[in-house]
Amino acid sequence: MNPTTRPSWGVRLIARTLAAFGTAWMLPGVDIDKFTTAIWLSVVLALLNSTIKPILILLTIPLTVVSFGLFLLVINAGVVLLASDWIDGFSVSGFWSALAFSIVYSALSSMLEGQWKLRVARVK
Repeated sequence: MNPTTRPSWGVRLIARTLAAFGTAWMLPGVDIDKFTTAIWLSVVLALLNSTIKPILILLTIPLTVVSFGLFLLVINAGVVLLASDWIDGFSVSGFWSALAFSIVYSALSSMLEGQWKLRVARVK
């Protein structure tokens, strides 16, 4: 396998689930009651990020341009808040907690997926 390719969907699901659980553990305004909730959260966030988020980005292009791209953080927080409404056992106390969750979750899941790539490259 080429180490520059993306990890499989199973590896990404595990990485994002661990990232969601770890982020909720680190941040005071975010709660996940059990590990299976973190699995559902990672699935729902993946679905929202691939369906609703692109539509929101297209609808808010002028605002995103005027804010030099910072409005994308607002969209990310909105997606997290939407996911918290849909998933029982996952709660976010407000906008700022959702914003912090989206930033930490993205960084953590990227690091975990990057670690997988490094391990695959070392094995070869």
